[in-house]
Amino acid sequence: MRAPGLQGRHRRRRQLTTIPDPRAATRPDLVVRDFRPDATALDARWCGDITYVWTEEGRLYLATVIDIASRRVVGWATADHLRTELVADALTAACRQRRPTRPVIFDSDRGCQCTSQQVASLSRELGVRLSVGRTGQCWDNALAESFFATIKRELLDTTAWPSRAAARTAIFDFIEGWYNLHRLHSSLGYRSPAEYETAPAA
Repeated sequence: MRAPGLQGRHRRRRQLTTIPDPRAATRPDLVVRDFRPDATALDARWCGDITYVWTEEGRLYLATVIDIASRRVVGWATADHLRTELVADALTAACRQRRPTRPVIFDSDRGCQCTSQQVASLSRELGVRLSVGRTGQCWDNALAESFFATIKRELLDTTAWPSRAAARTAIFDFIEGWYNLHRLHSSLGYRSPAEYETAPAA
């Protein structure tokens, strides 16, 4: 019998954020799973992906752009939808923030947002070369997946979020105030992305 006031709980179904676009097969894999850090090659190769966090208002989606050379999140965007604008906003933010002086590769999975004509046109305007991994091979985008595992473990899955605005503020604080500036990475010799980027000049 059901006791008064009690309700059953059910697990939320995970939403698929990678919806392949068959046309992406024409794009090359310019990274070939080479995610080695290199302080002398900043803004040469970026990678990105999309994830989401549950809030009491619904899902908040997060798109990121990460510099492979330093593990720094150089661009990101959030939205309440999975449309192409989400990736376009993150890529635009990365270019505004970093102002690369040479063509930069942006590597992603074959999701329809990253392989859309809108992102292709934007990338030409920004001087970005698009790259995609193999179909169904999550390790082809391992660096972006690793960041999402970190932010979920250390932030997004640690509490219930009352609103999208609250989650977005926390994401901002995590990325800009902690991850980029202070979080140590074993692959960077136990330095933060910011410290790793400035080490050659020092």
